[in-house]
Amino acid sequence: MKSERFSFTGHDGSTLAARLDLPEGQVCATALFAHCFTCSKDIPAARRISSRLASQGIAVLRFDFTGLGHSEGEFANTNFTTNVADLILAARALGEKLMPPQLLIGHSLGGAAMLKAAGNIPTAHAVATIGAPFDPSHVAQNFAAQLDEIRAQGKAEVDLEGRRFTICEHFLDDIAAQQMGPAIREMKKALLVLHAPRDTVVGIDNAAEIFAAALHPKSFVTLDDADHLISREEDAEYVADTIATWAGRYVDLVEEDFPKHAPDGVIRVSEADASGLLQDVNIAGKHHMLADEPLEMGGTDLGPNPYQFLAAGLGACTTMTLRIYARHKNLPLEHVSVEVTHDKRHGEEIDPEKGTGKVDVFRREIRLSGGLSETERQSLLRIADRCPVHKTLHSASVIETVLRPDDE
Repeated sequence: MKSERFSFTGHDGSTLAARLDLPEGQVCATALFAHCFTCSKDIPAARRISSRLASQGIAVLRFDFTGLGHSEGEFANTNFTTNVADLILAARALGEKLMPPQLLIGHSLGGAAMLKAAGNIPTAHAVATIGAPFDPSHVAQNFAAQLDEIRAQGKAEVDLEGRRFTICEHFLDDIAAQQMGPAIREMKKALLVLHAPRDTVVGIDNAAEIFAAALHPKSFVTLDDADHLISREEDAEYVADTIATWAGRYVDLVEEDFPKHAPDGVIRVSEADASGLLQDVNIAGKHHMLADEPLEMGGTDLGPNPYQFLAAGLGACTTMTLRIYARHKNLPLEHVSVEVTHDKRHGEEIDPEKGTGKVDVFRREIRLSGGLSETERQSLLRIADRCPVHKTLHSASVIETVLRPDDE
């Protein structure tokens, strides 16, 4: 994933700091991400979700609300309404920079703000919320001990996750005045609600209220034992995968042009996590998957390893080739399946001409169902060796490698 700094003007004229996460290839659509209360654009969940969407050709803008992170302005002067205003301005800035957002994503209070803003972002087709409260005043429980002081003095300094923030009385008045039900009903967007039943910060009942207020199409996905911040890698990956898959139904992706020298399209692989070995794999701008290695190899085992991808390609090509041949010859082939295993053996165990070094061995076990004669079965077995991937693995291939400049 490529990421570049981006900035735009917020509701009070302050410059807001943002990150624009870009696909390695063509930008096919855009999305806007809103972070949780007092968090920043750089929380792990935001980075992972943005990375996954970017791998599918969707550029993502994530930014720090006024007075937070690297953005200018005074946090004490902000409230829920100003956050909504900043989101609408962010959507406008994204449209001027690339294209208007079709997908809106909000985490915690950012999710509630996104639901409120969605009706004023007409280009958006879909909204996804993660651990969002139905009632924004829910956030006041984070500083319940200082509520009397805020009311008495007009403001108070509170401690939130080890950081000090000034909360003013106008913030309390603003969140108390919000009516989320009508905004959710009238936003006219597809909705995905993601929430963890064991979320101790924003209870699961909030997800139920959001879901009940929304009109169809709407979906709910449980996040099981994930925490509120989606801090575990496997939980962030699950959220990212779910949103990316769901959004594919509602986001209109611009078709990517294939270069003439690549009739199958471009397969792009980029690191999903530099601390491990997880990779985002995008195939021809249409299909996405993960590649990884097992834990003992330094990976996180969240996807197939490269040899498993290679074996899968051989298996898929074999079954397709057999089906095409059976159709052409009108053979009574009802079903075909292939099991592929990969191993390395000493060459002399297989063929004396292979030498003593280790060679790769892909073993296929083919199952054919239907009223096939033995002659027909043997004919299909011979055809299996003619599948294009089999021929590629058996032949001498050429791999051309070039190093592209960093600024491309």
